[in-house]
Amino acid sequence: MDLKTILDEVGAWPAEQRLWLVEEVWGGLCAASDVAEVHDELKTLLDHRIESLDQNPDAVTTWETVEARALARFRQ
Repeated sequence: MDLKTILDEVGAWPAEQRLWLVEEVWGGLCAASDVAEVHDELKTLLDHRIESLDQNPDAVTTWETVEARALARFRQ
């Protein structure tokens, strides 16, 4: 099966199942030993974002809220 066919089939799945697939693929990438190292520019950006979060923890949205909004949007 080619990638286009797979993507077409996955595109027909309900949003919740597609989200599950993304989470599974992402988890597999994170666990892969051949994933490239994080470069210094990205480390600096992440450090800056962590510092901003530490200074203003109320300025973020939890993953649970983001996920619930996304699922509600796709169910409409």
